[in-house]
Amino acid sequence: MRHRVGGKKLGRKTAHRVMMFRNMVTSLFDKERVRTTLDRAKAVRPIAERMITLGKRESLHARRQALAFVKDPAVVSKLFDTLAPRFSQRPGGYTRIIRLGHRDGDGAQMAYLELIGSEYTPSKKEESKGSKKGAKEAAAGSEKKEK
Repeated sequence: MRHRVGGKKLGRKTAHRVMMFRNMVTSLFDKERVRTTLDRAKAVRPIAERMITLGKRESLHARRQALAFVKDPAVVSKLFDTLAPRFSQRPGGYTRIIRLGHRDGDGAQMAYLELIGSEYTPSKKEESKGSKKGAKEAAAGSEKKEK
C-alpha cells in the first residue's frame, strides 16, 4: 500500500524527474505559460508556488534558495522583481491548470500550466475587426495611410 507517499514518479528516475521539474519551473516563470501533460502540471504546480512564495520574501536567503533550484539568474531576477510583486496581496494559488484534451500520439491528457494574471488578451485591433469585411476595410485603410 502506498499510504501517504507523496508525488508520482512519472516513469523517471529521481535525478531525471528533479531536473525535469527544474526545467519546467524555469520555463513557466520565463514564458508564464507551459503546455505539458496533466500529471506533470499537477506535479510541478506546488514547486512553482513555493518558488513564488520565496520571491515574496525578498531576502538574500530566499533569493539564494530560488537560485539553488532554478539555476537561471535572469529568471530568478524576473521572479523577484516582476512576478512576486504581482502576487504580493495574494495568499496562495498563483497558478492555474487548464485541461486541453488528449494528445494525438499517445492519448495523454494535455494541459496548460499558467500563472494567474498572464492570460491571453487579444489586442484592440483584433477586437474591433470582428468580421472578414472589417479586416479588409482596415487593411485598405492602412494602405491609404502608407501612400
